[in-house]
Amino acid sequence: MRLPALADARGPVVAAGHDGRMRAARLIRLVLLLQSRPSMTGAELARQLEVSERTVARDVLALSEAGVPVYADRGRSGGYRLIGGYRTRLTGLGRTEAEALFLSGVPSALREMGLADVASAARLKVAAALRPDLSDAPTAAAQRFHLDAPGWWQPVETPELLPAIADAVWDDRLLTARYRRRDAEVERELEPYGLVLKAGVWYLTARADGDFRTYRVDRFTAVTVGEDRFARADSFDLPSFWEHQAEKFARSLLRERVVLRLTAEGVRRLPHITDRAAAHEAIEAADGLTVTLPVESLDVAYEQLLALGPEAEVLEPEELRARFAEAAARSAALYG
Repeated sequence: MRLPALADARGPVVAAGHDGRMRAARLIRLVLLLQSRPSMTGAELARQLEVSERTVARDVLALSEAGVPVYADRGRSGGYRLIGGYRTRLTGLGRTEAEALFLSGVPSALREMGLADVASAARLKVAAALRPDLSDAPTAAAQRFHLDAPGWWQPVETPELLPAIADAVWDDRLLTARYRRRDAEVERELEPYGLVLKAGVWYLTARADGDFRTYRVDRFTAVTVGEDRFARADSFDLPSFWEHQAEKFARSLLRERVVLRLTAEGVRRLPHITDRAAAHEAIEAADGLTVTLPVESLDVAYEQLLALGPEAEVLEPEELRARFAEAAARSAALYG
């Protein structure tokens, strides 16, 4: 059995070079797929490997010639299977695969960072290492839970420079980047610590001039990944940093104040139509049913508070109260 030929992409099974490495990876995935299931049809394998059924047939022949006991069941319900309880030992996870495995619940993010194939190989290796009675666990979980990161009604656009930035993040490599800020472009040397996907938008957290900052990835116009690596600060925790930054950013948007008189129903519904934390704080500090609510702008407040209808009366500022009075008059004219 010439299994080393598969493991190191040498020998009679595959040719040398980039195409050879790609085929070696595909052959390993094929073996692991068959090892994780009793049998698979040519169409199923072709779909999983993203090749044609003819390519699957050629790969199966190559595996057989290399000594891997792949058996083809002929007929309408036939397929491919491993015989004799064959199990490969090609299940050790590489570092990149192990890291990508923890992102496998976010398939869109993996695709955009160029890590889909790495994560797929990692999942197959884990599945191949499971006991036979647990082999359906990965599929069972994937069919029951799925994370769809982008928000509704938002076109999903992958920033062109995201894969290069992701490579720098994975390898702790210094990044020289040009960044669009208002009407000007600035150049920075960054230590890229982490990527965050928030409501379909990618952000890079990086250290520049000793301070940690957050950048929108779609505003980078050019990046160069250097050869030098930086030493990560052991005390840095990306989830904690992002939570703090997100809260700080959200509060920085609430620049205006409006005073409302609410009904009991208005109090109940207010947190559902505006910033939840700001609404709860306003209600806790309320004078009876009169609350002072921080909002992003008067235009945003108008759009949000319309949803409360007669459950809220705007007392201040006068400009916003006048807009609601006009809207109420128009509604009364429509409904008589």
